[in-house]
Order: sequence, then C-alpha cells, then structure tokens
Amino acid sequence: MDRTTPIVLVPGLASSARIYAQIIPALWRFGPVMVANHIRDDSMAAIARRILSEAPPRFALAGHSMGGYIAFEIMRQAPERVAKLALINTQARPDTPEATARRRGLMDRARRGELRAIREESFPELVHPSRRDDAEILKLVHAQDEDVGVEGYLRQQTAIIARVDSRSTLSAVTCPTLVLTGDADNTIPNALSKEMAEGIPGARLVILDRCGHLPQPEQPEATVRALSEWLGTEVV
Repeated sequence: MDRTTPIVLVPGLASSARIYAQIIPALWRFGPVMVANHIRDDSMAAIARRILSEAPPRFALAGHSMGGYIAFEIMRQAPERVAKLALINTQARPDTPEATARRRGLMDRARRGELRAIREESFPELVHPSRRDDAEILKLVHAQDEDVGVEGYLRQQTAIIARVDSRSTLSAVTCPTLVLTGDADNTIPNALSKEMAEGIPGARLVILDRCGHLPQPEQPEATVRALSEWLGTEVV
C-alpha cells in the first residue's frame, strides 16, 4: 500500500521555489513535492483558493513566512484537505499599523525600481549574524527577486497587509503540526512561533541553532531533519 502523502510547500515574501531547492530532494521519499505559485493574486483568500485548485486532494502543507499566512487561510478554506501542517518562521498575528506603514514605503520604493536595493538592505536582518557576508545566500535572495518581480512583490505585500488575525483559529488545528523557527530570527521573532505552538494542540516546536529567517539555505540539514520527523508522523 502506498503510504506517501503529497507535499505542498509555500514560499515567503519575494521568494520562489528556489528557497526550498536544497531540501526538496530529501522530502521526495515522503511523497511528491509541489511548490506553490503565490505571486498571481493580491489577497490571502484568492492566493489560497488558487493553490487549492492546483493542489492534490489531500496533502501535507508547509508555509514559510508569508507562506505561513497563506497556510492559515488554506486551513480556513479547506481544513479537511490538509493532512499535516508545518509553520516555518511565521506568525499568526495580523500586521500592526507600524508594519503596514513600513510595507507601503517599501512598495513605493519597489515601484521606483528599488526592489533589489530593498532586499540588499534587508539581508543582514534576514540571516544569522554569522551569515551576513554569505554571498551564496544573497545571490539566492536576488534570484528570487527576479522570479517574483515588482508586480508580484506588490501583490504579495497587498495581501500581507490585509491578512486576518489567525490566533483565534489556532485551537481548531487538529492535524500533526510542526512549528519551526531560528534562534536569531529578527524578521519574525521566535516568541511568535512559541505563541503558535502553545495555541495549537499537540504542536511540536523546533528552534534551530545559529539560524535566522531563512532556515532552508542557512541550516538545510537541520531543516530536513525537522521536516522529515514531521512528515513521518502518523496521521490519525
């Protein structure tokens, strides 16, 4: 009997399938892997609907950063289709007024052709301090900028700004859940991951050492271990 489960991976803001490139080969033994395209719509509801229309009937769902916000929306729209849930360096809270104001400023800069500069400036905060001079990860970030493009980035930021508060729905998550974060995530502090793990019944919290906001390229082996244990969990 085939016990594999299809896996749907959702990238984050200004991110593409490339973010998962180092870890996808190791995940295939658990089931076929699909990376969602999340740059075509400008609301969480529309993004989730489109992903669901393209996804297998039932699947394990992992969302990184913005991908976690999308994962929560997928759980609201079709919880019966999600066999397992992984929330990677993300949060359940909505945008604060300050965060929204900052995003709108970044959107204005992106419209002026400054997307690459924005990402260059944010890079030191995206990664662990020991990787701030990591040319390969920075190259990956810029390649993803090109994958997403300015219009895709603007749609993503619009969706993020309008996302709802998912904290009230945490207790309704009943599938095996992994909450994964880094010990030095300055983008979404791991206190917010702890909050999610405490709110989801039976959730497992994993905090990776020497890791910032990008665990897939920063700590690929540790990320694979955590996801493999999650994918190997029996579904009741």
